[in-house]
Amino acid sequence: MIAAGIDCGVRNTKTVVLKDGKIIGAGMAPTGFDADAAVEGSLTAALRRAGLGRREIGRIATTGSGWNAVGVADGRVNEIKAMARGAFFFFPSARTVADIGAEEGRAARLDERGRPLDFAVNEKCAAGAGAFIEAMARALDVSVEEMGALSLRSEREVRINAQCAIFAESEVIGLIHSNVPKADISRAVLDCIAGRIAAIIRRVGVQADVALIGGPARSVGLLSCLQRQLKVQQVLAPPEPEFGAAVGAALYAAEGPA
Repeated sequence: MIAAGIDCGVRNTKTVVLKDGKIIGAGMAPTGFDADAAVEGSLTAALRRAGLGRREIGRIATTGSGWNAVGVADGRVNEIKAMARGAFFFFPSARTVADIGAEEGRAARLDERGRPLDFAVNEKCAAGAGAFIEAMARALDVSVEEMGALSLRSEREVRINAQCAIFAESEVIGLIHSNVPKADISRAVLDCIAGRIAAIIRRVGVQADVALIGGPARSVGLLSCLQRQLKVQQVLAPPEPEFGAAVGAALYAAEGPA
């Protein structure tokens, strides 16, 4: 059975193609103002990597904030279920999972079969999502990946107290003008976002293992800060965490009508 999952997010649209339960292709395109074009772009890229044609896909399921705009889907999966299923696919030991997108974050507690038992969502605040990290990276004139690596070299704790991304950016600029090392500012930024993610996770209860999906999970510094905030030995993240929810949608597609 060949199935595809499409995660249509605010910033990017991601597609994953599965064959017999294994990932054989993935693609991503900026969502922009045209969700249909983004879906087409990401699906085409995923099929190209899989070496398949459109007609070879048995079923397609969609998830994400723009799921209703995806006309090619055979079924739809809510974001909590897609997040849980995708994380559990990579880490069957996961009992707590969080998904951090461009403009929101969510967390869920899972049972031994990867089904969500409870969930929490933080919406409409960029200070709790990937857009916050991207804005702070721009202020520091580094990439998000560089910020993560820099934070691990920090030698002292610096706090960012603002609850709003705009005011937090002003704090970061103030730290830059005060000649605070970029490593320390990077850690401060990631500690700040990790604190917000940890707060969402605590609302559902922290149970090991903890897994993080979504683009920001690429940051080794964020994983380290979140691990420290939650007081756990490790926070797990797949190699391409931005495709986590798309994987979950594809798994549901493979099972039949949603």
